[in-house]
Amino acid sequence: MSTDARLNLSAGILSVSVALILVLAKLWAFGQTGALSVAASLGDSAMDLMISVGGLAAIAYAARPPDEDHAFGHNSAEDLAALGQSLFILISAGVIAFAATRRLFSDAPPPLQAEGRGIAVMILSIVLTIALVAWQRRVIRRTGSRVVRADALHYLGDLVPSIGAILSLWASDRLGLQVIDSVVALGAAGMLTVGAFRIGGSAWNALMDRAAPPEMLAEIGQIAREWPGVQGFHDLKTRTAGSKVFINLHIELDGDQTLNEAHAIGAALRRAILHRYPKSDVMIHKDPFGDMPHPDDPSK
Repeated sequence: MSTDARLNLSAGILSVSVALILVLAKLWAFGQTGALSVAASLGDSAMDLMISVGGLAAIAYAARPPDEDHAFGHNSAEDLAALGQSLFILISAGVIAFAATRRLFSDAPPPLQAEGRGIAVMILSIVLTIALVAWQRRVIRRTGSRVVRADALHYLGDLVPSIGAILSLWASDRLGLQVIDSVVALGAAGMLTVGAFRIGGSAWNALMDRAAPPEMLAEIGQIAREWPGVQGFHDLKTRTAGSKVFINLHIELDGDQTLNEAHAIGAALRRAILHRYPKSDVMIHKDPFGDMPHPDDPSK
């Protein structure tokens, strides 16, 4: 197993562990306080746990090397997991928003209690979440995993509801303003919805073989254009799958040079692109400069 795969797995295992601890702690805190803001944070952590377990399974599957049935690897498992994550987050946001709205307009909302215990649990939640996100960001910088990035995004989003839950519990305890609890829960639901669409959109684009970002295409073109021996290039095509970008490129070379010389130019260019984008898979086709398409070639 590669170093990147081990880092992704470490992030997945840590994510599941933190989510399990937070679910148990917030379940106890909700039972003590009855605060809907704590319930919103509990629901979010429960979704985190399910998402993290699915993400860990996807990371483990994506780490498998290419085989006879999957010649390009298993990276799309990351995108499927990220899409599933976004759906779970949307469901969670809907449930929280419904409960918060119902309590907000209730004539006699249930009172909050044991606010101090709830605040202590939410502080623990913030500390553990910050530690987890710090490690996930380190892994993302190294591996570029889409699953770990999605996991870090919604864990980072957990910080605001946790802080909001602390404020609502404090306002209930010191000021008697229990309505803030429902307002904070609605805000948390809105943040979850925005994050879900961001995660889902990115995963959907990858599953639909969307091209790499324009700036990446421009830089690859610049490298090819300036490479010694390359007299032109065409048909630069890319697609993304998980954290990997697949690059196909046709370069135009002097047709009178030897096969060995042409191969050396193409191989060196491929190494240069891989050096700039190490999480890519590069395939280069060599054409004689000025060669015209054959009339029997299929149209593009």
